[in-house]
Amino acid sequence: QVQLVESGGGMVQPGGSLRLSCTASGISLDYHTVGWFRQGPGKEREGVSCMSASDNSTFYIDSVKGRFTISRGYTWNTVYLQMNSLKPEDTAVYYCSADSSTFTLCSPSTGATWGMDFWGKGTLVTVSS
Repeated sequence: QVQLVESGGGMVQPGGSLRLSCTASGISLDYHTVGWFRQGPGKEREGVSCMSASDNSTFYIDSVKGRFTISRGYTWNTVYLQMNSLKPEDTAVYYCSADSSTFTLCSPSTGATWGMDFWGKGTLVTVSS
């Protein structure tokens, strides 16, 4: 059974940083495309970033480019999202996700879920002064 567990959320002032972690069990994230999504208050869930399994290429939505960085950990079951220069509009529950297929490419154009099949329960990030 695949489980994804997010951690690292919290409250931070505008301009601050947080690093979110996603730890997996039942799946080796090294072989799967992974992504981070978020759902802000009163908003629909949106994709934020993903990293392809085939070549480790990355994708970011425009609003986080240059501020957020997705990366894989040194172990096979961890993915991170480093978030810098946080803004109040980044306030959301952040979800880790993974594609069930192996060695695929990140596909932001394949609909709202970007082709992801496995989801964590989320971690809350609040950016406020």
